[in-house]
Amino acid sequence: MNAKKLMLLVGALVIAVVAAVMAKNMFAGAGAQQANAAPVIPVGPKVLIAKKPLPVGTIIEPDSLVFQPWPKEMIQGTYYTEEEEDADPAALYGTVVRTAIAAGQPITRGSLVGPNDRGFLAAALGPGMRAITVPVSATSGVAGFVFPGDRVDLVLTQQVEGEDGPPLKTSETIVRNLRVLATDQRIDEKNEDGEIEVKTFSTVTVEVTPKIAEKIAVAQSIGDLSLSLRSIADNTAELERAVAAGEVVVPEDATPGEERKLLLAVANRPIDTNPTYTVGGQVSRFQRSSIPSQNRGGGNTGGGGNGKPAASSAPVYASGPVVRVARGNNVTVVPVGAR
Repeated sequence: MNAKKLMLLVGALVIAVVAAVMAKNMFAGAGAQQANAAPVIPVGPKVLIAKKPLPVGTIIEPDSLVFQPWPKEMIQGTYYTEEEEDADPAALYGTVVRTAIAAGQPITRGSLVGPNDRGFLAAALGPGMRAITVPVSATSGVAGFVFPGDRVDLVLTQQVEGEDGPPLKTSETIVRNLRVLATDQRIDEKNEDGEIEVKTFSTVTVEVTPKIAEKIAVAQSIGDLSLSLRSIADNTAELERAVAAGEVVVPEDATPGEERKLLLAVANRPIDTNPTYTVGGQVSRFQRSSIPSQNRGGGNTGGGGNGKPAASSAPVYASGPVVRVARGNNVTVVPVGAR
């Protein structure tokens, strides 16, 4: 082996050794690096936060709030902390959100307004809606188990008097899906026996449209009003019916958020169409099922200069199938096959 080949071999060995040492140092240095530990933030007491988004006008319910640990340095004096006596979530049920609260955001003392606070109803009402109070009794008010945020139907019970036999007794669901805003109910934590006591209320305030408010005002003068508590699942059924009937039109370019907002608004709206009713004859065979006949004929007042009685514009009711015979201005009702 000549000197030239020997020098090349030694040079190759030196380069290989140097490369091996550099690679070892590089990997050893990377493995020796230690991750810098994140600074430990001291956790303070639990803070009351929103479990879900709470828009303005939302009535606080048991599934709206929850306590969660919160960094001690970020706790403010307006937060409800678990250590405070007035931070019981049950005491906040029935209050209304005054300013919008995002999910996971702490509840502040100025963001909620209670039934006894000024501006409660104004905060609870949706845009264009009205509040109306309905008197109820222990039986007509579902024995006191109607709370703010519940949905109810309004049932009108009345009897129609007439000259033909006993009056017609009937009940009619005049409005459905009304949101309860407030009641004069009082809940004591415990009575003398240590049990939770619920006292019934005499009035209920519900959210309605201006037109429905007029209907309820008239209904109070006609007969007695009762509340019928609705199931939560009924809102979904009403929404499906409205979609199937074509009453709800969702724009094709609507985002999922916009579509959900539209459907939620439809599901929560009061309904005063397609009322249902029940008459006494459907309950008992000894009650009548038709409107009593009433004498609606007038005298010669308002009949014009010829002295003849004016034709009544109101319908004439009888207890069965009838035929109306008109002779000039006189209308005669002839029962046919009535039993």
